[in-house]
Amino acid sequence: MAQFGFENDIHSILKLDMPITNAPMARWQRKASSSNTSALSGLSPGKSANVSLSSSKTPSKTPGKTNPIQDGGGHKHISYISKLCNKHLTWSVSLNGYNVEDAKILHLGGKPLNAPEGYQNNLKVLYTQTATPASIKKSRYISSTPDRILDAPDLRNDFYLNLLDWSSRNFLAVALHNSVYLWDATQGDIILLMKMEREEDYICSLSWTKEGSYLAVGTSDCKVQLWDVENQKRLRSMASHTARVGSLSWNDHVVSSGSRSGHIHHHDVRVADHHIGTLTAHTQEVCGLKWSPDGRYLASGGNDNLVCIWPRAQEGSAGNDSQLIRCWSEHQGAVKALAWCPWQPNILASGGGTSDRHIRIWNVNSGSCISSLDTQSQISSLVFAPNYKELVSAHGYAHNNVVVRKYPSLSKVAELNGHDDRVLSLTLSPDCSTVATVAADETIRLWKSFEMDPVKKKAKERMVKSTSSVIHQSIR
Repeated sequence: MAQFGFENDIHSILKLDMPITNAPMARWQRKASSSNTSALSGLSPGKSANVSLSSSKTPSKTPGKTNPIQDGGGHKHISYISKLCNKHLTWSVSLNGYNVEDAKILHLGGKPLNAPEGYQNNLKVLYTQTATPASIKKSRYISSTPDRILDAPDLRNDFYLNLLDWSSRNFLAVALHNSVYLWDATQGDIILLMKMEREEDYICSLSWTKEGSYLAVGTSDCKVQLWDVENQKRLRSMASHTARVGSLSWNDHVVSSGSRSGHIHHHDVRVADHHIGTLTAHTQEVCGLKWSPDGRYLASGGNDNLVCIWPRAQEGSAGNDSQLIRCWSEHQGAVKALAWCPWQPNILASGGGTSDRHIRIWNVNSGSCISSLDTQSQISSLVFAPNYKELVSAHGYAHNNVVVRKYPSLSKVAELNGHDDRVLSLTLSPDCSTVATVAADETIRLWKSFEMDPVKKKAKERMVKSTSSVIHQSIR
């Protein structure tokens, strides 16, 4: 029986039938008490006049709602609400052990709280986006100072000569009076390749073969010499001109030479009778000569202000003026600067001398001049830089500088200043990242202005394969 009595006591304690004495008022009880209070305040004698006056005017608020500030009983409502809030706070602390307001997960007002010092967000890796290297557009920097300066004593200050050329094997050849020097751009060594026997003779032009094994040298005694650079040996000396040879250009096993007489000769270096053709359109010295990259056309420029386009020399046929494809006379000065576009084989750029100062872009197929630009300075040399599709020009009087221009807009990208006298010639390195300029101040300056992106550079190197010389076994 004692056990049953204990269970009844437990059930009576757990039952909620009896009212809780210390519990807060129920919602319906609070509502009833508030309505009774408002009714009493509205019927008090002191408020009757205010009620009658307000009822005669247009209500400023929605009917049925009272403004606690205008209503005389508003102060009672405010005091009651504040007391109620204090009670809730007391109950929250007594029941939970802490204030519920301080434990809210979402807070809709106030400033956001700062994370404690040293806090690391593990989700930052997932939800933070950073720019990848491929998406970052790097601005290209072109240094205004040369990467290297080489001395070139006894360099001839002659606008019509071509005294500088860079081989595909990274050898830079320069003619200093009657000697030819080679600078190994890889190792930094300097080699004296040859020196003419007579002191009064001098070197007029230089041109490497495509493979970079052989160097053609044009001289003031009307000859074209062929040198094996690896063995430092002269292979042959070809005589056919009647005046100095100021320009040279290779096309496979044929080297073309331009003379002060205005004649252009084709030499087949494989045979004993090397002179296989003559072109005679120019009336004055041929100072510019360039074969197109695909070997289809030969461009020539002369002191007679003409630019001529010739076809490829045919086997066993003598060249003549009837072979002339194009002849442009728009330049008003000597045309020494000639450059073929590597990525558009039918595009030729030409530059005029002091009395012309214009760069002109030609379409060989249509024969039209695509664009023309007045540079306000003598143009001594031109070269296309394929890494960024730009055109580089060397200038004499009056600017004596090098200018990098965007192609085909010809807008100026950069100016390379540093030479103290007119720039006579320029040439591009085999990787097309550096341009070498030689000037009358007897210095050679290397400008590293066209470095490629490392990823593109590796891809290009994989495509380029070393090939043996075509004419190595056939030169006599």
